[in-house]
Amino acid sequence: MDFQEDIRECLTVLKNGGVILYPTDTIWGLGCDATNPGAVEKIIRLKNRPAEKSFVVLVADERDVLKYTAAPDLAVFDFIGNQEKPVTVIYAHAIGIAENAVADDGSVAIRIVQDAFCRALIRRFRKPIISTSVNLSGEKAARIFPEINPAILQAVDYAVRYRRTDTAAHAASMLIRWENGIPDIIRR
Repeated sequence: MDFQEDIRECLTVLKNGGVILYPTDTIWGLGCDATNPGAVEKIIRLKNRPAEKSFVVLVADERDVLKYTAAPDLAVFDFIGNQEKPVTVIYAHAIGIAENAVADDGSVAIRIVQDAFCRALIRRFRKPIISTSVNLSGEKAARIFPEINPAILQAVDYAVRYRRTDTAAHAASMLIRWENGIPDIIRR
């Protein structure tokens, strides 16, 4: 299925500070412009999520990580490239990411996506995108489209059509903090 129409619709919503519901390289996600605090606030309210929780930010490639973090250890990219599943890395110092999307200590969780739809969307948008599970705070995350809470589906500005019929349930990414040249694995 071609996803170009979905990309166009998502770009319009993202540029206007809205919220999208979209498939990622892991599970379905709620997304917005990761540099727009007002858009991030919409997701916090939609999910009824504690404001102090940080978000995962999706980027298209390594140079995006270099743009939105301060002095990351480049060896982390070799580690990511040798993993079978997607890897989200917590970097110590976020740059240019909405303050309400980063942790209290200024760190940011970033994943370089491999999914064709996400990469195309991020490259066309030219900014990072928030990715958070499609669920109300405390509920189970939707791994496939039919599991999505209808209230959330109605609350977003655009729900991507691409991959709605996928039946393969995906899992969350590996989560690490890169410290002193080695990964501290937080979630496998």
